[in-house]
Amino acid sequence: MPTALITGASAGIGAAFARRLAGDGLGLVLVARDAARLDEEAAVLVAQYGVTVEVLAADLATDEGIAAVEARLGDPDRPVDLLVNNAGFGLREGFPTVPVADELTMVKLHIEAVLRLTHAAVPGMRGRGRGYVVNVASVAAFLPRGTYGASKSWVVNFSQSAARGLAGTGVRVLALCPGFTRTEFHDRGGIDMTEVRPWMWLSAEQVVDECLRDLARGRSVSVPSLRYKALVAAARKAPLAALVGITSGVSGRIDHR
Repeated sequence: MPTALITGASAGIGAAFARRLAGDGLGLVLVARDAARLDEEAAVLVAQYGVTVEVLAADLATDEGIAAVEARLGDPDRPVDLLVNNAGFGLREGFPTVPVADELTMVKLHIEAVLRLTHAAVPGMRGRGRGYVVNVASVAAFLPRGTYGASKSWVVNFSQSAARGLAGTGVRVLALCPGFTRTEFHDRGGIDMTEVRPWMWLSAEQVVDECLRDLARGRSVSVPSLRYKALVAAARKAPLAALVGITSGVSGRIDHR
């Protein structure tokens, strides 16, 4: 049975990935900080889909948490065929209001953890001649929005570079860039989303479905929905001053988990 390891798997897009992949018959390794919540999710998935589900409680904003997941990814006796780097968070305020410690935690989780876990997974995938890595970024990667946007921009560039470097090996790497997605992400961050128009929201299931279609097609970047594809295309052509004006009122809001 192929196996997928999903970080940030206890809610939102991570949980949607777990449901979809379990439905497709993959075994799962679910990673998040809340062990009790992971156990509950695992029990539901096993009962509903009859797949093998392993839980790994780890805080990927710490060296210990990252090392635990690296060890699981590098275990040759329990290979992982698909890695979904989904763990992340947003901040209610922007730079420089946010304490630098919170900014550094974001860099640890959004950049260092993604780099290290991808690095841990890829050698085994190359050796087997097949494997997939999905790094969850955001449409904020294409907008000037402080540390959050900068970290997601790194995810996109890193994923594209890794995809090129692994061409011909059977290993595919993709950056997933969703826009506003209905999850509990914003509530956990205390972020007011009342100004966001209803038509701007996506479902986590739609995000996952479009991501997996783009992964199967060999793409290195996936932007779910035509509305956000158009937004990203416009952002790439717009002057910086215009982008700053657009994003200044929604700092910390464009995300997914």
